[in-house]
Amino acid sequence: MRTDVWQTLHTDLTPGVQPDQETYAVPFGPHQILLPIRQLADGRGVASLIVNQASFAVLDALADTLTAKLAAHRPDIIIGVPTLGLTLAEAIARRLGHTRMVPLGTSRKFWYDDALSVDLKSITTPGGGKRLYVDPRMLPLLSGRRVAVVDDVLSSGASIAATLRLLSLIDVTPVAIGAAMLQGEGWRERVGTTPVEGAFATPTLTKSAQGWS
Repeated sequence: MRTDVWQTLHTDLTPGVQPDQETYAVPFGPHQILLPIRQLADGRGVASLIVNQASFAVLDALADTLTAKLAAHRPDIIIGVPTLGLTLAEAIARRLGHTRMVPLGTSRKFWYDDALSVDLKSITTPGGGKRLYVDPRMLPLLSGRRVAVVDDVLSSGASIAATLRLLSLIDVTPVAIGAAMLQGEGWRERVGTTPVEGAFATPTLTKSAQGWS
């Protein structure tokens, strides 16, 4: 098993499924990033990205790319989606010159309001069992502001749909959604008309006798 996934900005890989049938090279500007292939319960495969396990070089490149794309939407503040979107959200907020970002959470603090929470599940945690919260103390930072939401990956769209439901409870409509990876197409119907920016995109894979394709 290769140990260099998420670690290097390659220049010598052919995009697509690699000969080892365990990794996928995704084009990223003039480079490629190597991602491991994960098989889902239904037999499909996806290229996986774990942002907080990536090298700083890869994380910086992702943040630089998304910052440039989100800057065009002129956000006043960045909202980070837990857990893996928080690292990327902070990096983007700093690059935009913001003094802070607003993190959503899945751990209920005693001062939280259950009315400001929604059920949460994702492709990697399909069983759900979590709730997504916004800290009531953050509401003044969001009211009347141009808000952009940052997550690590958009895949089935379940987690971003939960985020949008939560924000609708506080009358916040994002001007844009940003993600390091747009994985497959399942997320599209969940975001409505909100503009979506991705650093790169990967397809859903199928497996045959010849391997992944």
